[in-house]
Amino acid sequence: MSDQCKTCSSSAGCSIDPADCGTAAEKSLLGSLNDIKNVIVVMSGKGGVGKSSVTGLIASSLAKQGKKVGVLDADITGPSQPKAFGIKDYRLTGSDFGIIPATSKLGIKIISINFFLPNEDDPVIWRGPMLAGAVKQFWEEVDWRDLDYLVVDLPPGTGDVPLTVMQTLPVNGIVIVSSPQELAFMVVKKTIKMTRKMNIPILGLVENMSCALCPQCGEKVELFGKSQGEKVSAESGIEFLGGLPWDIELNTLVDEGKIEEYAAPAMEQIVKKITGQLD
Repeated sequence: MSDQCKTCSSSAGCSIDPADCGTAAEKSLLGSLNDIKNVIVVMSGKGGVGKSSVTGLIASSLAKQGKKVGVLDADITGPSQPKAFGIKDYRLTGSDFGIIPATSKLGIKIISINFFLPNEDDPVIWRGPMLAGAVKQFWEEVDWRDLDYLVVDLPPGTGDVPLTVMQTLPVNGIVIVSSPQELAFMVVKKTIKMTRKMNIPILGLVENMSCALCPQCGEKVELFGKSQGEKVSAESGIEFLGGLPWDIELNTLVDEGKIEEYAAPAMEQIVKKITGQLD
């Protein structure tokens, strides 16, 4: 037993290594001044359905309403939020309360593993526990301070990272994202069952790329088959938040780092349904 342990009133039953005592106590205070009112998780069992763009659009829509918003990019091996928001060469700094996140043009606070990499296209080759640990640090050791909403962009599937987020963060609700294909919905149903087993409320389902908009005439084309969002939502007993079109304008804006400039009436209605359940 060290000298500091002898004078510590909590030494009985303490599991902290004496060598790490001061550091551990310091770490326990990180994030203690953050006041995050709502944590929204954007999730899908299937990759390629547009979770990241839906996350960015939800955050942008909330910010345009004057809300204080943050985005936690939990897709450690495939981060895309910095690109979508046009944040390049951001140099991480710290305050007394943790890592200072980047800030978008609309004032959205963003943290992503890409800010820790020398180059944005450098791969992160980590096993599950390290991925989960990074996400936990993004929650506990980032100086989020006061937020009305923190929107979390999850990687696809039901593995370590989604599990860590649901067990570590005080999640207020899940937004499920899918596309019209039967295969996508089959996998998404696994996500719905996972969240129910963990007793986390599902805010509803967003069907992304429910149709394609012709850039010339505006005609709607069912590029990936007939919309099934309402049907699947009804069968699963969750709310259908709405469908979003595949729009070349959105693709262009995301590539240019200008997702905040996209005007999406359908997204505004989706966000209205989400906030209506939380407020």
